[in-house]
Amino acid sequence: MDLHTTVERARRLTKLHSEYKPLVLPTVWDVWSARTAADAGFPALTIGSHPLADSRGAADHEGQTFEEVLAAVRPIIAAVDIPVSVDLEAGYGQEPADLVAGLIEVGGVGLNLEDTVHSDGGRVRGTQEHADYIAGLRAAADKAGVPVWVNGRTDLFLHAENPAAVLDEAVERLRAMEQAGADSVYPVRIQDDDDLLTAVTGAVSIPVNSTAHPVKHDLDRFRRLGVRRVTYGPLLQLALTDTMKDMLKPWAP
Repeated sequence: MDLHTTVERARRLTKLHSEYKPLVLPTVWDVWSARTAADAGFPALTIGSHPLADSRGAADHEGQTFEEVLAAVRPIIAAVDIPVSVDLEAGYGQEPADLVAGLIEVGGVGLNLEDTVHSDGGRVRGTQEHADYIAGLRAAADKAGVPVWVNGRTDLFLHAENPAAVLDEAVERLRAMEQAGADSVYPVRIQDDDDLLTAVTGAVSIPVNSTAHPVKHDLDRFRRLGVRRVTYGPLLQLALTDTMKDMLKPWAP
C-alpha cells in the first residue's frame, strides 16, 4: 500500500474516534472476516492477536514472530478500503521505531500495545517503562508522518485476584500512557464491571477501549458508562465458533 493511502486511512481513523461514541471496531483475523465486517457497514476494523493466532494454528502471547504477523496482516489490510488497526501484543521484542515502521509498511494505521511482556517470561512492564514505550511509538509515528492511532493496553486488572484492589495503580498507568502520547487506553477484563468502567473512563480525557461480546453485551450500556471505543478481542471468533458447532452438530456422524 502506498504511503499516501496509509496516511489518509490514519487520518480517517482519528476522525472516526470523534464521530462515533463509542466507535466499534470489529476484531477480525483473516480476509473473509475483514470483508464481512466491512460489508456490514463498519467504518474501521482491528485485527486481534488471539484470533489471528488461532486462525493460523499458532499460539497467542507472541507465538508468532513480528515478521510472521506482518505477513499475515498485509493481505487482510489490503482486502478492505477502510482503516485497520493491528494488535501487536507487547511489541515482539522490537524497538518502538521498528514496530511502527513495520506496521506502516503493510498499511496498518493503528496498534494495540500491552504491558505483559510475553517474550520476557510474561512479566508486566512498570508504569514508566510502559509509558516510555508508548512515547517511543508516538515519536516514531510522528517522524514517519503517519498519525498512527496508539491504543495503550494494561493487563493489571487481568492479572489481579481482586481487580478493584488495583484500580488506583491502573489509573496511574492509564494517565501515564495518556501523557506519553497514547490516543486511547485499554484496561482489559473489566467489561462486565460497571463501577470499574465508570472509574477509568472518568480518570482520563482520551477514549477508553472496552472489550465486548457481540451478543451478550449491549452497546448503549457502554455508551452510558463513558466507553468511547469498543473491540471484541477473541469474543467474536469464539461466538462464531459456538454457532458453527451448533449448525454442524446435526450433521456429525
